[in-house]
Amino acid sequence: MTLAFTICSINYLAQARTLGDSLRQTNPDWHYVIGLVDKLDRANLPSSLLPDYPLLEVDQIDIEDFAGMCDRYDITELNTAVKPFYIDYFFKHHPEATEVIYFDPDIIVFQPLTRLKQHLSEYNMVLTPHICQPINDWLIPNELNHLNTGTFNLGFIGLQKTEESNRFVQWWKKRLVNECRIDLCNGLFVDQHWVNFAPVYYDRVWIEKHPGYNAAYWNLHERFFAEQNGIWRVNDTADLQFFHYSGYGVHKPEEVSKYQNRFTFQDRPDIIPLFKHYHQQLLDNQNETYRSYPCFYIKPPKTLYYQKVRRTLKSPLHALISVLENR
Repeated sequence: MTLAFTICSINYLAQARTLGDSLRQTNPDWHYVIGLVDKLDRANLPSSLLPDYPLLEVDQIDIEDFAGMCDRYDITELNTAVKPFYIDYFFKHHPEATEVIYFDPDIIVFQPLTRLKQHLSEYNMVLTPHICQPINDWLIPNELNHLNTGTFNLGFIGLQKTEESNRFVQWWKKRLVNECRIDLCNGLFVDQHWVNFAPVYYDRVWIEKHPGYNAAYWNLHERFFAEQNGIWRVNDTADLQFFHYSGYGVHKPEEVSKYQNRFTFQDRPDIIPLFKHYHQQLLDNQNETYRSYPCFYIKPPKTLYYQKVRRTLKSPLHALISVLENR
């Protein structure tokens, strides 16, 4: 059995439902779970807002220092830091699962992932690089940005349940308890830099360069899309497997992503239908309602800001200046 999961707080349940709907359509035999970094009993969601997918609340997976992680991290850092803990939980509590696959909630899967299944029968884990071809300009994101944020995008990772994968997960857990911060001055960008070590420390790691995997704003310079007979194709050579809509917001539908300035929809009319489809899926899955729910575990922004300033005082002066400039 293949177990796929995502992680989000209530405010991102529209995205998680959209991902689940796409998996149900393309990979119906997979088991899909939403890891919820929130508390349903405090949110008091009406039944109409409860997804038609299993929800596993984070306080059910026995993270030893979870209270400390809540104190240290903002919502992005916290949702990222618990990833290996969920994988560990699934390894231990779902003996029937031969593979565990993580997707960020802002992903749509377009095809049966048979190639991924094949690689996970041969390799311990599958990773996708942000880019597979050079970038020849200094727009954002460029190669320097990717040096800052990590070789691999951890919006996706697939693991075969093996002893070697488990060793990786245990190592990753230890690193993310305290060091899953967005702190570029100290070489950290949530969980991603740590996984640069994975192909070095661990055996049989497949680096997936298929252009249909984890297509996103960061690799649009090397990937072009066209729909042919109802199937999305990439560069006229491969089927689109899954698209990662990172940084796209329903309230700014004219922007490809808030994290980039290289492409507009005017520049790239080939991606307009992909984004219109996603936009409508989010609205249908009640994005407007979910986004109003604050995460139970996250402190008010001002409190978290001063915690980060105090933490940065232990770092070089230029790190403190960076925090102040981005206040």
